[in-house]
Amino acid sequence: MTHSLQALSIDQRNKTGTAGSERWHGRLVLFAMCLAAFMIQLDVTIVNIALPTLQRNLALGPSSLEWVISGYALSLAAFIPLAGALGDRFGHRLVVTDGLILFGLGSLGCALADSSAVLLTARAVQGVGGAAILALTLAILNRTFPPAERSRVIGAWAALGGIGFGAGPVVGGILLAFFGGASVFWVNLLITLIASAMAFVTVPPGPHGTDRRALDLIGVLLASGGLTAITLGLIDSTSHSWIALSTALPLCGGSALLILFLIWQGRAAHPLVPASLLRTRSFLAACGAYFASYTAFSGTLYYVTLLFQNVKQWSALETGLTWLLMNVPFLLTASLAGRLDRRFSPRHVIAGGCLVAALGVAVLACLTPDTAFPVAAFGYVAAGAGFGALVPGITHAAMSDVPVSASGVGSAILNCSRQLGTATGLALIGALGSGVTTAWWRTVRPDAALAGDVTGGRLAVVQQALGPEAREMAASAFLAGYHAALARAAICLLLAGVLIAKACRPAIRPENRQAEAAERTPS
Repeated sequence: MTHSLQALSIDQRNKTGTAGSERWHGRLVLFAMCLAAFMIQLDVTIVNIALPTLQRNLALGPSSLEWVISGYALSLAAFIPLAGALGDRFGHRLVVTDGLILFGLGSLGCALADSSAVLLTARAVQGVGGAAILALTLAILNRTFPPAERSRVIGAWAALGGIGFGAGPVVGGILLAFFGGASVFWVNLLITLIASAMAFVTVPPGPHGTDRRALDLIGVLLASGGLTAITLGLIDSTSHSWIALSTALPLCGGSALLILFLIWQGRAAHPLVPASLLRTRSFLAACGAYFASYTAFSGTLYYVTLLFQNVKQWSALETGLTWLLMNVPFLLTASLAGRLDRRFSPRHVIAGGCLVAALGVAVLACLTPDTAFPVAAFGYVAAGAGFGALVPGITHAAMSDVPVSASGVGSAILNCSRQLGTATGLALIGALGSGVTTAWWRTVRPDAALAGDVTGGRLAVVQQALGPEAREMAASAFLAGYHAALARAAICLLLAGVLIAKACRPAIRPENRQAEAAERTPS
């Protein structure tokens, strides 16, 4: 009897030790994936705050300035589906670590860039590496943690990634104040080394799934080619008319390629986008809401940065510090994502977040150089709190319906929709804003001299060339485009909320999650 009790006690201690070891390992995996997401988010906002500095140092025009953001986001979007398929086929750890290394090499190229061509090429390389990171961090977390813990884990992933978003403006402002424009890219190298080492150590080796489908390279080429052409046409429209050959040809050609992509997906033996995901209503709604919300988000960041630094003439550090008013509410709300998901319907949380974020962006859309800062502060806080609710909510709503065997592709497509919003959405919002600014400027300058500088908010250049009076007119023209662009951004957020409210399925009760997960998990 004594021996039996001793054996039972030893067995219980072994089980307890194993459970503790698994929990510790799960935390390390979560930290590694959050660190990777932290770096991606840091790079977004740290480069946004550096746009005016890069604009001056490399003499970037409005189109090149948009490509600094859109080129990176577009290469992310173009390669995310392929990275997800490669991860399911060859192993998530291999693809993620390779992506981290490639991202570091792209950051090195950006730091050493001495021309716009070199900078934009290196940004594209960063995007390819970032695609592997974004495609598979959620897939790894989806496999590492049981369904009951995923809302908490995804909330932590969004919150810790948001720390990078929040730290970007402040860190970027400090680096720009003391070390120059290249410093915002050097900071990525250290993070890359730590994150890649942790991913290699914590994520199990070998393939995570049994996906041995042939890679849909034709689908990748059609999708990436179509998206690139459309983005090129939208950005070109900031300096040319919509009927100009350089604008119309890429838009028409890109649209044709995307139509061919959809036709091919219906006929391919192993399509890039699995048919099971296309039949999942809540997943498609989440992707659409992600696209619309990040269209609004990227446009808001782009124009608010130009307003504060180029028009109000604030320093990069001062502008970065103001963004804390957006980032702190984002982090606080995102950290509560798990509790909100358990207490309310996910679609209500997401739709409410979209509504609050739309209110914040609408307030920011009303800013002028003479507006009291507390008005801008309210807009920042509302936008940050709204995004903090909608980002983890959309992520969890989408991934809860993705079969485990397709988690890599599902995570990839979800993140792809976000990057498409950042790339093509920024191009579209920028085209609308630039069109209004150019039309306004032509009423006072029929020859449209310095129109590119006006659309980019480079009022000092206008003043130097045409005098103080022209500066005031240029400021009015820029503000007209600014107001139009951010008004469209607020509308995008409202549309995202409506889409989620109409299409997202009701909440899954905690007691039903485990049973549903068992049904979706292949035996």
